[in-house]
Amino acid sequence: MLAFPNFAANWIAGLPVAAQSGESFPKFSPHDGAGLCTVARSNIDDVAAAVAAARAAQLGWAATPAVQRGAILHAVCNALEARAGDLAAVVAAETGKSPKDALGECGGAVALGRFYAGEGQRLYGRTTTSGTPNKYAMTVRQPCGVAALIIAANTPIANVAWKVFPALICGNAAVLKAAEDTPTTAHLFAEIAHAAGLPAGVLNVIQGLGQEAGRPLVEHDGIDVLSFTGSTAVGKWIAETAGRRLLKVSLELGGKNPFVVCEDADLDNAVKWAMLSAFSNAGQRCAAGSRLIVVDAVYDRFRDLLVERTKALKVGNTDDCDFGPVINERQMTNMLTVVERARASGATILTGGHRVGNAGCYVAPTLVEGAAADVEISTCELFGPIATLHRVKGYAEALELTNRSDYGLTACIHTRSFDRATHFVHAVHSGVAVVNAGTYGSEPHMPFGGVKQSGNGSREPGTEALDIYTELKDIYLNVDPRGV
Repeated sequence: MLAFPNFAANWIAGLPVAAQSGESFPKFSPHDGAGLCTVARSNIDDVAAAVAAARAAQLGWAATPAVQRGAILHAVCNALEARAGDLAAVVAAETGKSPKDALGECGGAVALGRFYAGEGQRLYGRTTTSGTPNKYAMTVRQPCGVAALIIAANTPIANVAWKVFPALICGNAAVLKAAEDTPTTAHLFAEIAHAAGLPAGVLNVIQGLGQEAGRPLVEHDGIDVLSFTGSTAVGKWIAETAGRRLLKVSLELGGKNPFVVCEDADLDNAVKWAMLSAFSNAGQRCAAGSRLIVVDAVYDRFRDLLVERTKALKVGNTDDCDFGPVINERQMTNMLTVVERARASGATILTGGHRVGNAGCYVAPTLVEGAAADVEISTCELFGPIATLHRVKGYAEALELTNRSDYGLTACIHTRSFDRATHFVHAVHSGVAVVNAGTYGSEPHMPFGGVKQSGNGSREPGTEALDIYTELKDIYLNVDPRGV
């Protein structure tokens, strides 16, 4: 069994290194508050070194045929799979997830990596016709250059894979800004990838705090494409900053996702998926179903069944638990403060609304009733196990309330009506629409992303991510028929 590393280093030019300043900061367990390790506290100088290493390695990596790049990434996936137990132990320790959930997340990361490794054989352009005689037209994909990748801590190994594999298969070198709350996951990924044969400098990892390490990476003029997953507020700043030099940017941002229950729904199935959507992973999903919109005819039955089953959920970090802690004390305090403001404003806390225990960052699964649709708790992404219930007269009002949001990431509807389901998935303002399941659950080969405040229109993963990490070049071949 892997001993938890006592230091989460940067990886620059193929080597683990401390911050140039020698500074570090502690990483604490969200399960019990114990110190796990220290983390390199990088700054602008470390970012500059990582970008320089990436630029030095990128041309050679791009010159490696895509099929060979794919073979190397397949080897990385095999190595990740062989060390899935070690990776899962680190993910579980850093996030407080159960070992079972952490291992499942590792499996998802490997599956995604293998999908993109296979894309090395399918980096298609297209050959087409020209309107001019003796002229041939085609397009090819070429790498952007150096990719800056900034991830969140909620599903750390999945988030690393989500960005690293598509960036690398396209021939880019990468600088990954690890989430400060899950630094060791990124560190171990880099260690495994280099041991499996990834060339030095192709993947560089920067540890550190957002303002000190993330900000200078965004502002560095040596990056050619930037992909960010995180809050809408930070995403807007990135878009503004990157826009000043027309940097290519992919933004996957927040969500306040609606979960609609119609009068003809299978209520047992709806309750099961409502709980999973709202509470799994401690609600720490951009795709979490945090707005439960229920038609009046079944509202009371749905609410009572949901409350009963929610009260039976178990929080903790073992495999018999339903979900673990939120990632840190600050986020726990912020979300519980919002719940208290809702209570003070007249909303009813049906269950939860408090911290569980005295150690760790555990929040009881929380259901709130009676909050207006336009107040803070109903409109702001809390990123925790908290959901609001909203009573509506019928489908038309449910759809209107569903679309009355600044966000548009995911949405789902529970109904037995084919016609209503078909109408909903086309009429809802979201990047993902689901029938009779949950608001989450993307697959490696499918595009994921949102509209409105949930993103800038880009999509990752799926083959659509190749459009982010490559540039299309038109090529015209003019033939002189006299030379034939």
